[in-house]
Amino acid sequence: MPKKDSVRQFLLAISFDHLPPEVIEQAKICCFDLLGTAVGGSRSRTASIITQHALDHFGAGTNITAVQPLLGGNPISPVGAALVGAAMIDALDCHDGQRDTKGHVGCSMLPSLIAVLESQSRPVTGSELISLIVAGYEIGTRAGMALHGTVTDYHTSGAWGAVNCAALTAHVLGLNEEQFNHAVGIAEYHGPRSQMMRNIDHPTMLKDGSGWGAMAGTSAAYLAAEGFTGAPAITITADNVASYWQDLGQHWQILNQYFKPYPVCRWAQPAVAACLSLRLQHHFDPRLVEQITLWTFHEGVRLFSNVPNNTEQAQYAISFPVAMAVLNGVISTDDVYSGFNDPKVKDMIGKVTLLESAKYNEVFPAQRWAHVCIRMVDGTEMVSDPHEALGDPHKPMSKVQFQDKYMNLCEPVWGRKKAQQVLAYIEHLESGNLADLMALVRS
Repeated sequence: MPKKDSVRQFLLAISFDHLPPEVIEQAKICCFDLLGTAVGGSRSRTASIITQHALDHFGAGTNITAVQPLLGGNPISPVGAALVGAAMIDALDCHDGQRDTKGHVGCSMLPSLIAVLESQSRPVTGSELISLIVAGYEIGTRAGMALHGTVTDYHTSGAWGAVNCAALTAHVLGLNEEQFNHAVGIAEYHGPRSQMMRNIDHPTMLKDGSGWGAMAGTSAAYLAAEGFTGAPAITITADNVASYWQDLGQHWQILNQYFKPYPVCRWAQPAVAACLSLRLQHHFDPRLVEQITLWTFHEGVRLFSNVPNNTEQAQYAISFPVAMAVLNGVISTDDVYSGFNDPKVKDMIGKVTLLESAKYNEVFPAQRWAHVCIRMVDGTEMVSDPHEALGDPHKPMSKVQFQDKYMNLCEPVWGRKKAQQVLAYIEHLESGNLADLMALVRS
């Protein structure tokens, strides 16, 4: 069993100078990928609602420094800024994730971390920010695996994301060992143990619970600093979770994150990859497609299969991204915001048949597979090989693909010049600082 303060000691000890180069590079990718997703998500109704909610209900009091939300705006409390930033990222389903947690570390972690760092009114170097981002992925991934490994329900990322945000916030606030342990204990208790499959069956703005997880975790550390107490966090201290923590600081979980090329649920993306492979191989005319039969795992089949009425249904859909892949060879941010209104898309969705595969079920969640058969009006059938999604650790996106994704998210909102400036700054973040980065982001 790890010492109960091993997570805190890890945070105290982590140093940029001792991080492997590939870990530093991955942290930068995670940073600009999350910021790009936030920019894309800022176009959503979810973002406008949650921002106004935070302005109305999460103003900073007399004992705390107000900060701007992640992308700028009127100052609010760090807890409110964490909520806004995480909900904005979660509003567009193209942020990074991790297969064993069946969820997302960075979505709640980055906006919480930046808000709390900015509230401290002290200089934060780019190297320190990178180190803390890495720490967040190491702690958050293990907290997610530990919680999933010890309970029977499939909960959202907000549940264990809260523990991660509490640990980082407690560290930044300089809490002592007792306060730190109370912070993560409060966060685990208050974290949203929301049922993920309820939002799969009924897609709404609730998404993956990351906004509320960021809020709960950030506030937990402030509560602990004020003397509020919490029960021990079993995701860190229980005997049966020791295996998840024993390699902390030795095996880098940040390298095990996946990245999404398209703004739809990860469970749909193997099917998208299979459709794209047939487009590339056969160059067929989408107008002549008669039927699309898709085989994938149970959770993928559970995704929304009808014509979406809103962006949440589009992002948690399976038939819609398959239809877009067959029609256009891509799924863009504009597509998930309004592309489902196109009559051609509606028609193609009606041609999709979903089938559950026992062999794909057996390897989920460590592996997510799909294959498709496309039948043309003349009776010709094209069957794909089994496919996993692009962006997994063993099937990475290229640097050009990462940058193209980021620019496609940011350019419609920021313009090309600003988007390129922010990207260039993050690519050399160890030479910069948090204040200058956020000034550029909010300019």
